[in-house]
Amino acid sequence: MRKKKKNNFLTEVELEFMTQLWELGTATVRDVLAKLAPDRNLAYTSGATIMRILEQKNFVTSSKQGKALIYRSLLAKDAYQARSLRNMSEKLFDNAPVALVARLVDDTDLSEEVLAEMRELLDRRLRDNGS
Repeated sequence: MRKKKKNNFLTEVELEFMTQLWELGTATVRDVLAKLAPDRNLAYTSGATIMRILEQKNFVTSSKQGKALIYRSLLAKDAYQARSLRNMSEKLFDNAPVALVARLVDDTDLSEEVLAEMRELLDRRLRDNGS
């Protein structure tokens, strides 16, 4: 019997649900659905299926309160962001974070203000590592 590969990454719709759950902290399926864009118009059963998949993938956990399941994230948003960027750096940028940053800086219409903020972040990181 083949072992099912653990999926450490979210699909687009799963990320949409996780984004709302990260914002809410804890939530029912109805709470998450209410936070989605009005034109999203997903059925309750579809939302429940997505939350069940997120639980199977160990992104969320649930506890029963009355008739409702209350979901909470098992993974912080910043931890998922770091995991996703590492994966992107490894797979798309040949494990060269500099190439990822260069692409971001070169191909994006970044304002002088944003570039200055990025420089400050880099300068702060260099100072902190030097101490």
